[in-house]
Amino acid sequence: MHKPAELAEKFFGVPYESLDERAKNVARLIAERKHIARNSAKELDAATTRGQRAADAVAAFGGSWIFITCFIVIMVVWVGLNSLILARYSETFDPYPYILLNLFLSMLAAIQAPIILMAQNRQSYKDRVSAEHDYEINLKAELEIMLLHEKMDGLREQQWTELLNIQKEQMEVLKSLLVSSRTSSDTASGSPAA
Repeated sequence: MHKPAELAEKFFGVPYESLDERAKNVARLIAERKHIARNSAKELDAATTRGQRAADAVAAFGGSWIFITCFIVIMVVWVGLNSLILARYSETFDPYPYILLNLFLSMLAAIQAPIILMAQNRQSYKDRVSAEHDYEINLKAELEIMLLHEKMDGLREQQWTELLNIQKEQMEVLKSLLVSSRTSSDTASGSPAA
C-alpha cells in the first residue's frame, strides 16, 4: 500500500506538501483505496436557501414556453380589452401608447433580470463544482491506471526472470543428459576410457 507522499513524488514529481488541495485529496484517497465519486449536484441542492430555490424557479418559469404563451395572451387581452372599451364607451383605462402596460412590463423586467442573473450565477457555481469534481475523478483514474501499469510491468519482469531461470535449469538438464548419453554410448561401443 502506498503513502500519499510516495504517490506525490512518484507521479507528480513534487513533494506532497507542494500539491494543491485537490491533488492532495486524490493522493490521499488513492493511498487509502477509497472512492472519490459522489453526487455533487445533490450535495449542492441540499445546501440551497429558500431564496436560491425561488430564483431557480423564477428563472425556470421565465425561460419557458408557458411564460411566453402567458405573456402573449396577457398582451393580446390587454390590447383587446382596451380596444373593446374604446369602441363601446369612447374611453379606455390605458390609452393607445399603453403607458400603464409599458410600466408593468418595465417593472417585470426590472424584477426578473436580477433574479435570472442570480440563478445563472448559481448554475455557474454548480458547473464549476462539477468540473472540479470531474477533474479529481479524472486525476484519480489516471493515477490508478499508472499504478496498474506499474504492477503489470513488475509482474512481467518477474515472469521474465522466472522464465529465464527455468530456461537455465532446462539447459543444465539438457547438458547433463547430453553428457550422460555420450558416456553411455562410449561405454556401449566399447571404447577404452583413457
